[in-house]
Amino acid sequence: MKLYIGTSGWVYHHWRGIFYPEGLAQAKWLEFYNQHFTTVELNNSFYHLPSEKAFAAWRERTSEGFVYAVKVSRLVTHLKKLRNVEGALENFLSRAQILGEKLGPLLYQLPPNMPRNDRVLEAFLQLLPPGLCHVFEFRNESWFGEEVFALLKERNIGFCIYDMPDFTTPIVATADFAYVRFHGSGELYGSCYSDAELKEWAKRIAELGQGLTSVYIYFNNDAEAFAVRNAKTLAGLLATMG
Repeated sequence: MKLYIGTSGWVYHHWRGIFYPEGLAQAKWLEFYNQHFTTVELNNSFYHLPSEKAFAAWRERTSEGFVYAVKVSRLVTHLKKLRNVEGALENFLSRAQILGEKLGPLLYQLPPNMPRNDRVLEAFLQLLPPGLCHVFEFRNESWFGEEVFALLKERNIGFCIYDMPDFTTPIVATADFAYVRFHGSGELYGSCYSDAELKEWAKRIAELGQGLTSVYIYFNNDAEAFAVRNAKTLAGLLATMG
């Protein structure tokens, strides 16, 4: 099993002086980040479609074996809510594939105001091209059911496990990989996980990963660079577990 552990995004100005050296130009932040991590979750792609030039630059600026998880456009997930998205989806995926061998999972985060609809999900899943790694983050709890998990399993599509204040999704894998996002335990995006919490998560992830090819883990608690600290701690804990 391969472990990919990193953060959700890397361009945070409040990380300067905490993670990034004070005198390091922002243009060099990705290379510096790559010295510490082998994966990152691209979040700006959710808000606007990056240019072909941007995807090509990200591919070229990172080391061999580096992996980008890419958050799919909100046009697909939040505005159109998976309906009538053939053109938008094809456009986004063709752009993301410029990353080549560095393209990892494509994250489809559905909005909290989108309740479960198996028919819509199944129709959308049929649009997803094989050969790519797809994963769904459901923010409405109505989606957490065996029937939905079965739909994902049929096509080897991932279920995004996530943790946030006072809520954790079911810890299940619906594909030959797992995907985990940490949004903060005490305050959304703004709290640091304790060593005790991370030790417990390391046990869960090690158990979950048995029989899987890979596990992707991203910390989204960017305040005060907690994400960097937590990602490094969890990586160290999982390394000691073999």
